[in-house]
Order: sequence, then structure tokens, then C-alpha cells
Amino acid sequence: MPSYYPPAGFHFKVEFIGVSGMDSDTEQRFQDVSGLTFDIETEALKEGGENRFEYKLPKRAKYPNLVLKRGLLTNMVLLDWINSAMNTFFTVVVYDFKPADILITLLDEAGQPAAIWNVVQAYPVKCSISDFKSSENSIVVETIELAYQYFERKM
Repeated sequence: MPSYYPPAGFHFKVEFIGVSGMDSDTEQRFQDVSGLTFDIETEALKEGGENRFEYKLPKRAKYPNLVLKRGLLTNMVLLDWINSAMNTFFTVVVYDFKPADILITLLDEAGQPAAIWNVVQAYPVKCSISDFKSSENSIVVETIELAYQYFERKM
């Protein structure tokens, strides 16, 4: 019987589906992905005569924002997509922004997919750059926070 070893969490790629120019391997690499979680909201229902407990009925799922981090790139493809969102959200003239589906693929030691998550209709809600400090020798990290509708595991 072969042994099973869970995949390591450090080898993955992030693909933005529908964002033109995001085809390069460099654009798909991030150092940190977080936010692939969900919580089910519940509603308490108290039944008359039953004092030992109350029923918890499911209402809907809540998804936190997806947070992507990587070293600052000079390629502007993702920045153009973020700027397009910002221009669409805050103007009434230009409506050219389209949310993107995002595939997050966890890779095994051979570089093959071990698991795939599809994040549906993501759009940027926050973008930040790490602080510049002359007293430290650290890389500049950009953090992109995305709201989305839901995610599902494909594999």
C-alpha cells in the first residue's frame, strides 16, 4: 500500500482568467495567498417547550476577501486591471471593467496540480505597497485584496 503525503503549501500558482496579458508565468506567481475560507451564518430557532437547546438553521455562506502578496513587479498588467476597476467604480463614463475568475492551483513536487480552487467574479477592493525603509534590506511587497462571490474546489 503506497504512503500518502499531504502536499506542501509553498508551490502554487494564481491565474486570472479573462484578464488580458496575464499569461506570463511571472504574473501568476505570488508568495502568499489567504482567504480561501467560508463561514455559514446560522439563525437560532427556539421551539416552545424545548428548553435544553435551540435549533441552528443555516442561512448563507460568508466569504472573506482573498489576499494575494508578492514582490513588486515592473510588469503593469495586473495594475492596469486594478486601475480599470477603480476608474469604473468611481466614474459614470467608463464601464470597461470585468471581474475575473481566479484559479489557484496547488502544485505537487513534480509541478503537477494537486488541488485547484476556482474563485468566482473577483474584483480588487484594496491594493497596498509595503513601507520603504532605508534601515532594512527587504524587498518591496505588493498586497492585493479581492472581494469575490464564492469559491469551489475543482480537484
